[in-house]
Parts: sequence; structure tokens; C-alpha cells
Amino acid sequence: MDGGSLAYQLVFRNALLFDGSGAAPQRRDVAIAGGRIAAIGHDLPAGDATQIDAQGLWLMPGLLDVHTHFDLEVELEPGLPEAVRHGTTTVVMANCSLGLAYGAQRRNGADPIVDCFARVENVPKSVLRKVADRVSWSDSAAYLDHLQSLPLGPNVAPMIPHSMLRVEVMGLNDSVSREPTADELTRMEQLLEKGMREGYIGFSTDALPFHFLANAPNTRKQIPTQFAPYGELKRLTGVVRRWGRLWQATPPKDNKLAIFRNFLLTSGRLFGRPLKVTAVAAMDFNTNGALLKMALVLSRILNSRLIGGRFRFQALAAPFTTWSDGVITPLAEEIPCLRLLNELDLDDRAGRRRLLDDPAWIADFRRMWFHGKSGFNWANLARRRRRETNVLSRRLDDMFIDRCPIAAWSGDSLQAVYQRACAYRAGDAAQARSADERAVFDAMPPARPDDADFFLHLMRQFDTQLRWKTTTANRDPQLTGELLFNPLLLPGFNDSGAHLTNMAFYDGNLRMLRYAQASGGVARVAEAVRRLTREPAEYFGMDVGRIEPGAIADLALIDPAALSGWDPEATIEYVWRDCFEHHQLVNRPPDVVRATVVAGQLLWRDGAYQPGFGEQRAGRVLRHAVESAPVAV
Repeated sequence: MDGGSLAYQLVFRNALLFDGSGAAPQRRDVAIAGGRIAAIGHDLPAGDATQIDAQGLWLMPGLLDVHTHFDLEVELEPGLPEAVRHGTTTVVMANCSLGLAYGAQRRNGADPIVDCFARVENVPKSVLRKVADRVSWSDSAAYLDHLQSLPLGPNVAPMIPHSMLRVEVMGLNDSVSREPTADELTRMEQLLEKGMREGYIGFSTDALPFHFLANAPNTRKQIPTQFAPYGELKRLTGVVRRWGRLWQATPPKDNKLAIFRNFLLTSGRLFGRPLKVTAVAAMDFNTNGALLKMALVLSRILNSRLIGGRFRFQALAAPFTTWSDGVITPLAEEIPCLRLLNELDLDDRAGRRRLLDDPAWIADFRRMWFHGKSGFNWANLARRRRRETNVLSRRLDDMFIDRCPIAAWSGDSLQAVYQRACAYRAGDAAQARSADERAVFDAMPPARPDDADFFLHLMRQFDTQLRWKTTTANRDPQLTGELLFNPLLLPGFNDSGAHLTNMAFYDGNLRMLRYAQASGGVARVAEAVRRLTREPAEYFGMDVGRIEPGAIADLALIDPAALSGWDPEATIEYVWRDCFEHHQLVNRPPDVVRATVVAGQLLWRDGAYQPGFGEQRAGRVLRHAVESAPVAV
């Protein structure tokens, strides 16, 4: 394993090596030549190679991020810097039925990239138009060629996205208005078959009922994949099954029978060959603890010998915290009265104000806000038993102010501000801590407001200038950690690249390593490394995720001392990204990732991107590792 006389370009010295197999780590040197692992051993001759002293550090395969929406950012900044700085060397794209495999698809006045991405992924329309304007391809093969031509940072692995497949065959308006004809469904099968032949790793769909289109006349309609009947889903996943690829899905959360029927498509016993499925997500929701229990039971059933499936929900390594700009938040889409506000363009403050002042809308909002909060009824019982249907708690003490024109409110809960407002309106003038706060309190309605009145008052006063956050799932760190190591689940659902200002889980992989370090030492870390590298690589059919001679040199170097001392909640930043010409919420843990290497190229080292990053290609387009012919089933 010493590599003989190869001319190395890069040598890591004395690293604690986690090879991705889950085996105990070993102290080793690792040498890289020609973009591959050339040697693993002791005291390897370095010659003119760049040497990195890895004493006291962990060297592991580059980490995989298996649920991202980098499809847009890779067109604007193909180095994908927020992934690379976290030790991520491979990203899976085109999740949730959305992607760019068929180009801009601008036909008959439709703009599907803008229409489909804007509300689902909370990306401003200006950013989406910027991407669509750059598109030069119009079919799935040309898209792979285009990606390969970019100066990629990490490797990218796209899937065939169902919404865009329907748009390609039916057109946008028809895809959300009617079922496909027999010829159209056959054409969808042919295009999906073509994508599998070209090496796409899988196929993505979406069934979450709060994913809506963004442009008139379809703002009250969900994205195209949601209009597919079960027969269409069965036929298309049949193509994926024959090719041994993967289906990425989300559950139709409000229809338990449909969830079971859809995911039963994984069954090898019923359909002749198991269909690999990964679905999002297994999380412990504050308002409904039954959802996680159902997900775990469903996983056991689908993977049982009786069913013979290959099914994995994904588990998020972080508290599910989302930020809201006024009422602009993904959480609003599942609540009809709030969804009306989200239908409006981000800059349409006047339109939102008209709704906020409309008596009929206010009545709807108040019915929603107080539903189940009092009385003896099923709704109240469901709330007490954590069986509510929406994830937003409607509690001001769950909502914390991030930033606001009244700077002193930063860090306060809305409940704390509300209590001061009530005391002030009751005559305690000292409760107003500043002239600005006093002005807000004075502008409230004359009568003593309830918490619904107060929330609406703040929305009218500040609109998107009031930025607040709430944690709706994964509040229990121990339970979150247990889910990450559940063999029937996969770590994932980081949603990297989506929801520019609403959430940031780029650090999900590092959070899992931190949990493993704290809960079980290096043996647990070795298992976590396997769960973040080799295991998902094999499940998704990608030739990455291991350190052994001859393997592509995709590596991450981690500082365990910095990892142990890192507070993930303290390293979330709201930054300006030139590529988007927009702000973005990111995670930037200092000193945890000491180096990131893709195909032997050092991209990130000691807190800085290296020369050539974003200008020279390091990553590659990953096609399915087994390019075999489809199997008849």
C-alpha cells in the first residue's frame, strides 16, 4: 500500500483515517496522485508533493449531501462554496420533482423554472429568471454535458425531475389541468428511460400538498407532479425499478392510505424487484408526534420480508428551525389564509396590506389562530395530544425575533414583546423600553389586543422587515441523534441551496459527526462517517464514499477539537451572496473543516478557498455506477 515510486501531488501526514467502511480508524499517511488515492501507509515519501500535517485530525471520505436544491446555484457559482466549506464533496440535485434537465422550457408564455421553484424553494423570482436566461440546453443528455463543462467544486448527481418531465410532454398549463393522454404517458416513459440510459441516478417526485406554483393564472394550483394519478406514478417508477435506480419522494401527508399505497411501490414481492426509495423526512414535529411514529412503523413494514422493499426515510441532523420575513415562510403554505399572502410577489407590500386589512380575511385568520386552543372539542384534544395537522404552533412564545427596525427586539420572543405591549396599554408606561417601541404600542388598536391582533399589527407595521424564527421539529437532541443512526433511515434532508433566507442546514453532516463524537467516541464517529459516505453512495449508486488505493480522492479533513467546541446555533449567518444578488442564510462553523479535496484538488484549507476554486473543474457529473441494461420485471 506504499505506492512505490509514484509522484504524489498531495500527502496527508499522520491522520486518523476513517475509510468509510465503519471500521475502527487507523493512524496513516495518505498520498494522492492523478486525482486518486495512490497510497496509504506510514512515512510515505513526499518528494515535491504538498504536505498537510494531519496529526490530531480526522481524515475521511468527502461527505455526501443527498437532498439538495443546488440546481440553481450551480449555474451561477458552480464551485458551490457553501457545500465545499463543510467538507461536502458530492451533492444530489433535482429533488422534489424540480430541476433543469429539460432546460428553461419557456414555451407558450410559460416560465416553468420561475413558476415551480419560487414558492416551493422560496427563491426570489429575479434569481430564477437569471438562471433561466442562462439556459442553453433543451434535453437531458445536453444537460449532463453542460454540467460537466462547468468549473464544479463538488461532484453533482442529478435526477430526472417529475414536474419538469410533465411540463416537457404536456406543457405547463395542461400539466396542472388534466391527466395525460395515453400517448403523453408513453412519451414520459420514453424520456425517463432515456434519462436512465444516460446515467441519471434516479427520479424525483413530490406529494406535499403545500407546494404551489408562483405565476398567474396558476397560483392556486400545486406543482405538476401533484396532478399525476397513481397509474402514472406506477408506470414511471416501473422504469426506475427496471434500471435499478432510485425514486426520491415526499408523502401525501394528509392521506394516510395514499402514503401506504404509493410507498408500497418499493415492494419486490409485489412487483418482482425491489424499488429503492428515499423519502423526506423522519422528524419529530412539535405539533404532531404521531408523524414520526408512523414513519418508523411504515419503514419497518416496507423493509420487512413480507413486503421486500428497499425504503429509507431521511433524517435531519438539526433542529428544524425556519426563518420568516413577515409572513413569507414555507410554513405559511399549508395554512389557507396565510397562503393567500404567499401568493403575492415578495415586493408586493401593498397587496399584503390590503389582505391584512380585509375584514373577511381577518376573520379567517382569527378562526385559524384560535382553532383548538380552548373548549372541549376534538381540535383542542388533538392539540393537547400533539396530533395537530399543521406544523406552525400559533404560539407567540415559539416565535423569536431575529431582526427588526426596533433593534432591541432582536432575540426576544413575540410573546415577551406582546406582554410588554399589554402592560403598557394597561397604564404601565415604563414597559415601553424606547421611543420606537412606544410608537409601535401606541399604534395598536384602542382595545386591549389579543395575541392574534398583536401578530397582525406587527405584520402591518413591519411587513418583511420583521424577521423571526421558530423551531417546529427535532427539539430533542437525543431523539434526533437516534434517528440519524437508525438503520432504516438515511441522514439527509439538508435542503442545501433552497429557501435562501428561510433555512440553512448545510452543516447537517457536521452536526451528525458532532453528535457521534459526544455520544460514543471514535467508534461512533466511524459509524457516522459510513452513514455519511459509503452507505448513501451505495444506496444511490454513486462511485464515491471510500478511501482505498485507486479510489477518486474526494476527502474531508476534520478537526475534532474544533468540532467538539462548536455551537451550531451560533454559526448561522445572514450574508449577501453576489451570485444571487440577494441575501442568504448560511452556516459557517470556524475551523471544523480543515481541508476539502475533490478529485485530488485542494479546494478549501484552513478557512480559505484555494487558488483556482470556482475557475477550474474539480468535481464531475456522477452517473449511476452500474451502467447495465434494464432488468425485466
